[in-house]
Amino acid sequence: MARRTVPKDEALKLTRYKHACHAMFHAPNKDVLFGRIPVRHTVLMQMRFDGRLGFPGGFVDLTEGLEAGLNRELEEEMGLDVSSCGVTAGDWAVTEVTDEQNFVSHFYIKAITIEQIRQIETSATKAKDHGLESLGLVRVPVYTLPRDKIGGLPAFLSNNFIGTAREELLMGLEQEGILSSSEIQKALKASGTKRQ
Repeated sequence: MARRTVPKDEALKLTRYKHACHAMFHAPNKDVLFGRIPVRHTVLMQMRFDGRLGFPGGFVDLTEGLEAGLNRELEEEMGLDVSSCGVTAGDWAVTEVTDEQNFVSHFYIKAITIEQIRQIETSATKAKDHGLESLGLVRVPVYTLPRDKIGGLPAFLSNNFIGTAREELLMGLEQEGILSSSEIQKALKASGTKRQ
């Protein structure tokens, strides 16, 4: 199915389409794995009820507003304190339309602190939808293990992702300067997968 990228205000005119909003939360991380592998950055995704990886969020009603609807979903799935970590219009990254499905996907990226990441991870287990829609948060390994060159991000990219979540992850990593284009390409090659 063909996706097309459109400005957010143009997508809002598609009132007969279903609209979904999802968010990538990330933070710099100075931790070192096994005393020698820099973690570099923490990026959150979630294991969904259907066994696929995706970003927190979901369907929104245009009458409630995209960001308000997304924050409602984030509160339900992650127990997010929207007063301190809520998504705003300034966090919007991309909107894509799939006309064959009458579907619009709005993707947001929010930089926060590692302390806020830890608070989200703690509150997520008490969220309304924990264990139902969301089976738990997952940290994306944004490093590649030096010994086998497959462990870390390359292995992670081999998982099953919902919809465009994998492409949104790659776009977010590059757009936010978490990984360079060449680092992403190396991880894709090692994973045996390609960008769509």
